[in-house]
Amino acid sequence: MSRSPLMPVEDALEQLLLMANEQQLADSEVLALDEARGRVLASDLVATLDLPPWPNSAMDGYALNLADLDQQPLAVSQRVYAGAAPEVLLPGTCARIFTGAPVPPGANCVEMQENIEVLDDGRVRFLQPLKVEQNIRAQGQENRVGDILLRAGKRLGPFELAVAAGQGLAQLHVVRRPRVALLSTGDELVEPGLPLRPGSIYNSNRVLLGHWLRELGCEVIDAGILPDHPAQTRLKLEQLQVSADLILTTGGVSAGDADCLGQVLRDSGKPLLWKLAIKPGKPLTVGHFGTVPVIGLPGNPTSALVTFGLLARPYLLRIQGVEDVMPLSFTVDTGFDWHKAGGRREYLRVKLEAGRAVLYPNQSSGVLLGATWADGLVEIPENSTHNLGDPLRFIPFNELF
Repeated sequence: MSRSPLMPVEDALEQLLLMANEQQLADSEVLALDEARGRVLASDLVATLDLPPWPNSAMDGYALNLADLDQQPLAVSQRVYAGAAPEVLLPGTCARIFTGAPVPPGANCVEMQENIEVLDDGRVRFLQPLKVEQNIRAQGQENRVGDILLRAGKRLGPFELAVAAGQGLAQLHVVRRPRVALLSTGDELVEPGLPLRPGSIYNSNRVLLGHWLRELGCEVIDAGILPDHPAQTRLKLEQLQVSADLILTTGGVSAGDADCLGQVLRDSGKPLLWKLAIKPGKPLTVGHFGTVPVIGLPGNPTSALVTFGLLARPYLLRIQGVEDVMPLSFTVDTGFDWHKAGGRREYLRVKLEAGRAVLYPNQSSGVLLGATWADGLVEIPENSTHNLGDPLRFIPFNELF
């Protein structure tokens, strides 16, 4: 069997990540924690505090030294609240203590309040067997000074930002935003809010990709709509290469007479790859115009969605220094039969129902509404057929976004 002229998805991804490794952003900026969500850490976050900074109680109860148990019932010599500094525990006594409060020096155990008896005179009797360090969170249980808590290249979500806050940090060094010029191509496109012309459609790709880019920490340069004209296409690319780290386009990358972007890249630029063994999204084009990378997505909305999510998204994360750029996926059982073995890898919009992937009824690459119905994409390998219940890889949309 002769080798297909279409590039496999893995090969295309490998080429994109190699390109991204050579173009990683070196600049950083300092942001307040409230502004850093979704950004990428520029340097390792190293602990400057032990957490917890001192032994503290995991329970509301009573702190004591086990050596004093044979003297019980024990008098309560102090009360220790979270945020208070305790005194040294007096021999032969215990301390009333509350969750999160520092354990008094001299105490080596905390018993929960449910397992004690308070006598009429206020002394405390312990009713259950006890052991050293019971219900005590040790100093440094979470981390010690000098531990690397977060590596450079980590995307910052609520958990990561909370870890930084736990070290007392109000600001973090993050990789600067990639500047992405977003360009739509096609004489047929009209921006929402304007009247449609005969034969025209509204530009939904700009909205989809603009929001998606911002979710990935990018600064979006809205380059508008470009008509199907080679000279204007070349001029626009020349203008955008001055300010952009990446030119991201939709439409105009196939082999038709009106597909000017692909033509200009192949004639005047440096094409890296064109035509993938993927469905939808076959015409994806990647290359350089001057020194600036260009990723040309297909114009059909679902083709743009699939190729951006599976190929452009990893590239954009990698240039920010993220190492693990692939979305989490897992295996699900198919809720359908698939008897159309094709030479391209297919990505179908599906919803999970009772643990099975159910197909959206219209899988046309021009239909975007299915993405609002679906939970994600199921992957159909090349040259394969599948029966109801067969396992297939599933990629949730919330991983891509």
